[in-house]
Amino acid sequence: MAESREILDLKNVKEVVDRAAKIWGDKTALIFDETKQQFSFKEVKHKIKQFAAMLKELGIKEEDKVALMLPNVPEFPFTWLATGLLGATTVPLNYRYQKFDASYVLKHSESKLVITTAEKVDMLHQIRLEDHVDFKIITTDEVNDRADFFLDDVLNNVKDSFASTAKTYPETLMNIQYTSGTTGKPKGCMLSQKYWINIAEKIADPALIGIREDDVLLTSQPFYYMDPQWNTMAALVNGATLVVLDRFSPSVFWEKIREYKVTFFYVLGNMPVLLLKMPKSEKDKKHHVRFIGCSAIPPHLHKEIEERWGVPWYEVFGMTETGYDISMRVDEHDKYVGTGALGRPATDREVRIVDENGNVVPRGEVGEMVFRGKGMMDGYYKNPEATNEVFRNGWFHTGDLAYMDEDGVLFYVGRVKDMIRRSGENIAAAEVEEVIMLHDSVQLAACTPVEDEIRGEEVKAHIVPKEKVSEQMAYIRTLIDHCEKNLASFKVPRYWEIRDSLPMTPSERIAKHRLKEEKLAYYDRVEDKWLE
Repeated sequence: MAESREILDLKNVKEVVDRAAKIWGDKTALIFDETKQQFSFKEVKHKIKQFAAMLKELGIKEEDKVALMLPNVPEFPFTWLATGLLGATTVPLNYRYQKFDASYVLKHSESKLVITTAEKVDMLHQIRLEDHVDFKIITTDEVNDRADFFLDDVLNNVKDSFASTAKTYPETLMNIQYTSGTTGKPKGCMLSQKYWINIAEKIADPALIGIREDDVLLTSQPFYYMDPQWNTMAALVNGATLVVLDRFSPSVFWEKIREYKVTFFYVLGNMPVLLLKMPKSEKDKKHHVRFIGCSAIPPHLHKEIEERWGVPWYEVFGMTETGYDISMRVDEHDKYVGTGALGRPATDREVRIVDENGNVVPRGEVGEMVFRGKGMMDGYYKNPEATNEVFRNGWFHTGDLAYMDEDGVLFYVGRVKDMIRRSGENIAAAEVEEVIMLHDSVQLAACTPVEDEIRGEEVKAHIVPKEKVSEQMAYIRTLIDHCEKNLASFKVPRYWEIRDSLPMTPSERIAKHRLKEEKLAYYDRVEDKWLE
């Protein structure tokens, strides 16, 4: 039985790392599948202190921002935890970001250092020159003349072993985690050290997930997202082993599960659908998995998924801003398979369903889901207006529609937000629209979601050119090329529609609901053909 979080009550990264090394010592803590590197709990502590010493020698101090633009390599968690020892703050950068995306985050966060790979240096150096953003660059994989340092060289030249003089507390800022908002630029969620520890302590509750020291966890999402980070903290707090895949690949996913004797993993978005599409195998039920957490399990496939692999799949709901909020209880799982139920609030989370005026709606009626409780973000970085707006009346407003039944179980309905969710990625329509309208030929642009069986939703761009377009195909390809140079690949619209005008509301806002009703011919860039 795992220790309860009330007994643990760990306060900062230093306590977590010291305790893990003392209790579990030579036991394997982290395994990186791509490079076959393994680190014991003692080695993790040594690496974190080494990286902290390196950062300190480079002049990084309390409250400084260190950006990480890395794939799933050990340097990510080691630097992340090292900044925690220093009382500094990590700014994870999506590895697929291009100049437009990355420049805003680096400028807004005031990052002093970017740790990345050689392939990203030219783009980052261009940001320094053209956008006048001041930061140093360290490469992790090979030397690049435009970078300021090479990681191995800096680590080898560290003169002193790390001795922290920084005072860190539960409230010490550990991450500025940028997440796409419903309007405007991405917002930086301020996440404290206790935010991460709270998640790790909470999932040790046997009524929820019950992570134990004999568990082997697996993560396949990119480290710059939430999931590998909380998985890392969960391993350190609970003595479990974490296996890190370089990416999610449905064709080999269960093979890796069996290879490492994984007992727990979490997936989201289109992952369960993609896994179900893989050819069936006599090995499907030959594994050690006891618990699968998943966000947005397709209700009509829930029973089929469980029957195929012979293990329960539990719904889990959380947000960057709030952490781990809702999940299906172990003892209630069977009752709700295939119903689309989210489950019940976590032990430290209170949930209500409210109308547009903040009034609680009757049980069974749909409204906005709002939260309050411990372990949430401390607000949006340098954005008090957005912070006050989302924390109205002492409740965090999720922007998600749901209802609560008579027994207190929550059911997800949809979104209030103008967001598009593609393959588990949140895409702010406003951000894509802004990039499209940066092109001189565009008068107006609007982006809407299109349902997709595999990816959940795809992005459709509705374009009003400044002048009449004679060669529509060539024009659209020009805009696609423009987007690919300025946006992460997953944000580039799949569908493109050229229009004379966009429908407007009386308040002169684009009436996006009417765009879905008005059927015009549009181009599918994936299939390279026009559709009616």
